[in-house]
Amino acid sequence: MTAEFGMHDIRDAAERLAGRVVHTPVLHAPMLDALTGCRVLVKAESLQRTGSFKFRGALNAMLQLGDGARTRGVITYSAGNHGHAVAAAAREAGCPAVIVLPTTAPAIKVENCRWWGAEIVLYDPAVQDREGVCRAIAEPRGLHLVPPFDDIAVMAGQGTAGLEFTAQLDAIGARPDAFLVCCSGGGLAAGAATAIRARFPEAACHVVEPAGLDKMARSLASGVPERRPAEPATLMDGIAGPVAGARPLAVLRRLGATGLTVTDDAALAAMAAAFRFLKLVLEPGGAAALAAVLADPGRFAGRTVAVIGTGGNVDADLFARALLPPRS
Repeated sequence: MTAEFGMHDIRDAAERLAGRVVHTPVLHAPMLDALTGCRVLVKAESLQRTGSFKFRGALNAMLQLGDGARTRGVITYSAGNHGHAVAAAAREAGCPAVIVLPTTAPAIKVENCRWWGAEIVLYDPAVQDREGVCRAIAEPRGLHLVPPFDDIAVMAGQGTAGLEFTAQLDAIGARPDAFLVCCSGGGLAAGAATAIRARFPEAACHVVEPAGLDKMARSLASGVPERRPAEPATLMDGIAGPVAGARPLAVLRRLGATGLTVTDDAALAAMAAAFRFLKLVLEPGGAAALAAVLADPGRFAGRTVAVIGTGGNVDADLFARALLPPRS
């Protein structure tokens, strides 16, 4: 791979992943369009293997490991979905995996990692650094780190979702005016936005983050990877990681991406809308991009908006809360 990330990396990843990942559908509902005042096209990556786009990047990275690295095994840190993806990809690649998860991770995400046979290590995010926990385990055992976002192979794998999206948009004659994607470290945002802008250079790219935790938006403004300003008090655990990725940031700045934020209530409303209109299950972080459209319809009025619904690994009680909010 070359030093500057680009479409060649994504196309190589697409060839590597052919037949191994789900070609997820693009969903559209006239009732959702009427609610938002724009044409909303949602790529349902919550229907990807392991329930999120993360499987693409994890498997792309895993398939490029040498025999020695596969024998020793891999390790990663994750809010849950990347860990689940690495655990599943490791089984497919035939190598052991250690997944470092926060004690605050939703139970479904911990159980999903464990189901694939991975070794689970929990850490307290209030007092421990996840990368430090990872290093302390990996170094004596010679484990290969599969980063969740700041890695060319991972970014390229995630970018295949955007590459698929462009072909699907072409097939229905849609040209997006805007592309919205949930963002934490930025691996998916950088990869998918690269593919979208290569095909639709006029499309505005927006990364969507939890309100008050918009580290990528602040990074885009400062030009350096910023850390989140506080410990996350959000339901959007999947996009509340501690720091923006340097490689994704460079790509997103080059593409002129801008940041949007949404509240937990907006994410819950988007989960309900996705279920009602698209029959799609999304977790709060996976619904953030759709939430940005629903929360500010005037911004996108009359336009065609491409959105990725990034993940659907949500505990049942939280999903019920989205569908059945308390009556006032």
